[in-house]
Amino acid sequence: MPATTYQQYLQAHTATLQALQKTKTKFAWLRFITVVFTAIGAFKGFETDILFGIIAIILGISIFLFFIAKDVANNKAINHTKTLIDINHQELAILNHQYLHRDSGEQFAQPTHSYTNDLDIFGKASLFQYINRCNTEQGKALLADNLQKVITKKAIQNRQSAIKALQQQTQWQQQFEAISLQSPITINTEQKINQWLQTDEQHLQADYWKILLPLYGIFTTTCVILYAIDILSTAIFSGILILCLVFAFAQSKKVMASYTLLNNIVKELTVAEQLITTIEQSNFEVAALKSLQSQLNINNIKASKAINELKQILNRFDVRLNVYLFLALNTLFLWDIWQIRALNKWKATHKQHVKTWFEVIAEMEVINTLAVLAFNHPNWCVPTITDTHFIFSANKLGHPLIVDDKCITNNFTTTGSANITLITGSNMAGKSTFLRSIGCNTVLALMGSVVCAESFTTSHIRLMSSMRIADNLAENTSTFYAELKKLQSIIEAVNNHEKLFILLDEILRGTNSLDRHTGSKALIQQLIKQNAVAILATHDVELAKEANNHPQNITNYHFDVQVANDELYFDYKLKDGICKSLNASILMRKIGIDMEA
Repeated sequence: MPATTYQQYLQAHTATLQALQKTKTKFAWLRFITVVFTAIGAFKGFETDILFGIIAIILGISIFLFFIAKDVANNKAINHTKTLIDINHQELAILNHQYLHRDSGEQFAQPTHSYTNDLDIFGKASLFQYINRCNTEQGKALLADNLQKVITKKAIQNRQSAIKALQQQTQWQQQFEAISLQSPITINTEQKINQWLQTDEQHLQADYWKILLPLYGIFTTTCVILYAIDILSTAIFSGILILCLVFAFAQSKKVMASYTLLNNIVKELTVAEQLITTIEQSNFEVAALKSLQSQLNINNIKASKAINELKQILNRFDVRLNVYLFLALNTLFLWDIWQIRALNKWKATHKQHVKTWFEVIAEMEVINTLAVLAFNHPNWCVPTITDTHFIFSANKLGHPLIVDDKCITNNFTTTGSANITLITGSNMAGKSTFLRSIGCNTVLALMGSVVCAESFTTSHIRLMSSMRIADNLAENTSTFYAELKKLQSIIEAVNNHEKLFILLDEILRGTNSLDRHTGSKALIQQLIKQNAVAILATHDVELAKEANNHPQNITNYHFDVQVANDELYFDYKLKDGICKSLNASILMRKIGIDMEA
């Protein structure tokens, strides 16, 4: 059980954290003891011989720095363990449907999208908010894109095999997520790198710099030595230093554009390196994951090694943050020119690969997200995607955002083109939730995820819907006109003979009942004529009688309500035929409307 696994991880990580914190205290005492004994050793050493005192100080400093390094590594382990503890707390909370504090993905919402607003794909209590485990901006953007667009059937199958391979590797999942949380990679950082990669830097690239740079360093070093042994006078040495300083900083101006672009990205590069190293070092067996690994090893150059090289160059560039050290290094050795040449050499070698590295990280984050979803829901199934148009079949289909003990499931199958399913039913009987169950699971299936069903088969199609319509005061758009615009986009796609699966809920609700019935009837006939596939939920029982005119094209289902002692009871189960029981009059009577008047 997922909850049991997360509880076990919590206990293990908590015990590890306690041990690491004890080690932290131990290192603090060891540093203190080292300082004390170094002071005593130096004092006693200098009393005996100055050499002994110097040795004591050097030894003490070396031991102190050793404990500092160990403590830094221990602190990193503490932070990493705390992150793992938080991840497991989060997973336990999500299992209890406590996830409304997480990123809702509202930044990806498109008001005019063909289904995301209807199906609660983004926003509070949305599918994105529930399933997302991506922390890089690239990963979140890819997940959002996959929730809005159908990927290829081959990509779906690759995702399915990758998810299956990672589904039970919960420790790998959490380690990968914990790394990504250290300093989440941003699109801005990727854009900075891409902008730098596109710059054509000719300055400081001439071949003569290969000879000039070493000769310059030899010259300045020689001058320092000659001055130290009193062969060069102070005046001459000072003049040489000033000339070198002016020359060095005149050249440094030429590197500032690159330095500015790549400044402050080392933390995110470190995360990228660690994520890629995790992928590179994993023993994947499925082709889809091996393919991702192969994209990180081009011409026998590992991406993690290349990123580490870039980090080292940028760290050397950051010497300029120490004014005195930079002043000396740049004046004596033309430090900036060495680094910009190293950067440009790196660019020439890896320019074509950087985009792929970010794409692999994003893809792995999405796979990891869906693997966590699969682990958390072992009763969900891997859907079958078929090229046959049209098939939709699901057993024990439920809504992925409804908690398990409250989720009522249904079986539903529809096949063939020019096929309209009409679902009638009373208020609150479950029509809209059923449509959203179909829609949300179809979205998940067409991005390679597991779905909330015992079995699930769908054609590789484009989903469109009209279920939740809002007016737009800024555009002076009424609800009715907004719905017409949405229906227009559906009709255009139908007339273009796209392979669609259409979900409609109470269409044309913004007009009078006669126009609504007439318009709905005409739309159904047009959908049949164009060989479209649609499910339409409606209160209009008369509309369901169209099945008599199109028995081969229209199928009726319904959700009903039982009434006992003026109380309503819903079972939320899909049934054949037209709904016979309505509840509006009972509800109106309950709020005080005299139905006998």
